[in-house]
Amino acid sequence: MTEFFGTFVRLLTWALTIAIVARALMSFVSPLGRDPVSAFLIQVTEPILAPIRQFLPQSPLDFSPLIAIILLQLISRVLLRLA
Repeated sequence: MTEFFGTFVRLLTWALTIAIVARALMSFVSPLGRDPVSAFLIQVTEPILAPIRQFLPQSPLDFSPLIAIILLQLISRVLLRLA
């Protein structure tokens, strides 16, 4: 059971990290997010990024993806140690 949990946590962390990086990169290609790939990435990552943005000061650069990835890695390490 713990091996399954560890694999699940690793895969989920990896998938969310890839989605966040892809969204950040897609924001340069399609800033309005009107294509299907951007819309999917926004739908997947917005529940993670929106709460982080509330605590960050307004700036031209969005640091929420970086903070989200760091938090995902930290939470993943904690969960893997507890398992």
